Amino acid sequence: MASAFAPTVGVAAQAGGGMVPQAVHVPMTPDLVSATKQASTACTLPDGGNVSYYHCYTPQQIRSAYGVSGVPSISVGGKTVPNRGQGQTIVLVDAYGSPTAAADLQRFHDAFFPDLPNPDFTQKFPQGDPQYNNANGQGLSGNSGAAGWSGEATLDIEWAYAVAPEAHIVLVAVPPAETLGVQGFPNLFKAISDEVDAEPAGTVFSMSFGVTEETFGGAAATQTAKFDEVFKKGLAKHDNFFASSGDDGTSGAAKQQHEGATYPQPTVGWPASSPYVVSVGGTQLQYGWTWDPSDNAPRTSTGARNPDYWKWTDGGNSEAAWNESFGPIGTGGGASSVYARPDWQKNVATGYGDHRLVPDTSWNAAVNGGVEVYISAYPDYNCGNSTGCWTIYGGTSAASPQTAALVALVNAARGSAGKQPIGFLDPILYSGLGSTAYTDIVPQHYGDAPKGFDGSDVGVDGTVSKSAGDIVDNQMWGVPTAGYPTTTGYDLTTGWGVPKGTALVSALTAMP
Repeated sequence: MASAFAPTVGVAAQAGGGMVPQAVHVPMTPDLVSATKQASTACTLPDGGNVSYYHCYTPQQIRSAYGVSGVPSISVGGKTVPNRGQGQTIVLVDAYGSPTAAADLQRFHDAFFPDLPNPDFTQKFPQGDPQYNNANGQGLSGNSGAAGWSGEATLDIEWAYAVAPEAHIVLVAVPPAETLGVQGFPNLFKAISDEVDAEPAGTVFSMSFGVTEETFGGAAATQTAKFDEVFKKGLAKHDNFFASSGDDGTSGAAKQQHEGATYPQPTVGWPASSPYVVSVGGTQLQYGWTWDPSDNAPRTSTGARNPDYWKWTDGGNSEAAWNESFGPIGTGGGASSVYARPDWQKNVATGYGDHRLVPDTSWNAAVNGGVEVYISAYPDYNCGNSTGCWTIYGGTSAASPQTAALVALVNAARGSAGKQPIGFLDPILYSGLGSTAYTDIVPQHYGDAPKGFDGSDVGVDGTVSKSAGDIVDNQMWGVPTAGYPTTTGYDLTTGWGVPKGTALVSALTAMP
């Protein structure tokens, strides 16, 4: 894992040259959190902490926004009950897991789902418990890397649970000896393969990690083909694999320069680019508020957060491709340099050659508009205290486990109807469901900040002049690497868009 605290933007930013978690965390620093509400308060956490500037969501708000709360009931044990993923298994794969995973999930349950049974959760250590007494998050592997991954693991389990709170959730923790390249993948995929064998048909796997395809070097096709055999084995028993598309837009950190430089060309991440995986990109959901920037600078000349950049108005409901210039952070997406385009993807975005395109779908991944998480693992690092905290997370790491959990609801509904699990989702999406059961994400324009960045997009002639509020692509703010434009219909920033939960579950349940 490569992790670096970036005080100028106020998030924990993730580099892309090695195997990294795709989570972005808002540090609960004194300048952001107060005991009383202020004019700048945008989020109130379950413990009463009032967070300035950053909006946040509870499970109930996300379930409402994406139609999860309207999913039809199912029959369990002869009784009609709400569909909460009963009888389904969700496997979350992370490098180190979390020493407080079960306790933190229980705290999340107690805050948001107190009337439901306690979580059905298991953490597995197939190669030994990799937890450490101390971890500072400042290195790539070992005890330093474990702290950064604990946040990833906690985000994954709590938000898979938020969508499917009665599913069996399994966290598989495998410590790689090194995360700066691809050396950690063989052990990780051995563990995934074992879980494919151990878990029931229709299990959904979420992988909130990735590397730029270029990290594999000249043998990329050979190396990824070995790992793809694990995916194929799972697909044969109607499992599904979901992977975060990345948090750095099209920018990929170059391993050869020890992550000190980026590749000049747009890159995509693996395993999200595998044609045997559902690639999940990111959006920014603005649910009950609307961003209204009048300035492009997130901070003033003194280093304080700039109210003119962060300001918003109450009301509204919109969704844009995830591209937050204050990071800069945003949805991964683009054309693979390793894989040819699969047959089921032949008829979309035909101007990008014979390449596998990512992502396939999306879900909210914003940090300003992130999800509420409770964490007590390595609290000095994650919370700045000795006990734990409620905090806000974003990143495509938030998108992948929630998307996987939604498909667990699909399989629960199909099981209730006497049908087998749905099987590989991608060919179904591209056969027509993507255009009917998803909300298309199109360019959005927020506020009236001046156009301060002459960017560029693949396939678009000339410059793409934009302000921070012009969310039209996934080029990172101020970064020369070209992005891909957000368009009507399928595109290389948000795929088919975000699911209409009720419609998607109903349509997939009705299939043979």
